[in-house]
Amino acid sequence: METNNGMPDGSPKGLTQENIPKNDQVIEITITLPTQAYFLSGIRDFTLNLIKNTSDFSEQWAYRFQSIVDELCNNAIEHGSRGGDLISIVFQNAPSEYIQILVSDHGSGNTHMKAEEINKIVNERREQNILNGLIRGRGLPKIVSEWTDELEFMNNPDGGITVRVRKYLNDPKFQKEIGGGLENPSHIVLN
Repeated sequence: METNNGMPDGSPKGLTQENIPKNDQVIEITITLPTQAYFLSGIRDFTLNLIKNTSDFSEQWAYRFQSIVDELCNNAIEHGSRGGDLISIVFQNAPSEYIQILVSDHGSGNTHMKAEEINKIVNERREQNILNGLIRGRGLPKIVSEWTDELEFMNNPDGGITVRVRKYLNDPKFQKEIGGGLENPSHIVLN
């Protein structure tokens, strides 16, 4: 006997070995959540588990994606939203090819910037040595852009911004060993 979701009664809901899409299929999951930092810990955990369990990315890169999603969501909440708004996070996983994440806000926050303005700021800060100069404003240029292969800002038709990031599994950085510790703990190293 089947339930209304097509699964036999008594079978586990969600992803199982039998219903995980094959490597040539893209897994897409959309999450909409209120603009409260309380919910971000769940998104961090979800991101980590999704990457570790449905892709060929290493555990180290799963943790990096966790930081990327955290940064994008924090920016959407802080700059692109006001209390009571919702943000949208879309995870697209082609298991043997790439991970793509889109985070969208409604543009109702205090910062009213267009995609072109954000892109300009990120590019300027990426080229500068800002690690010693800024306390804030390093997340997009020094975490998100360093750990992704594609970073794109898009204006939403009804206001707000969507940020799209993509990381390919065949990145040459995967071929070299990434050091476990910092030789000089006073410096931040992004590989």
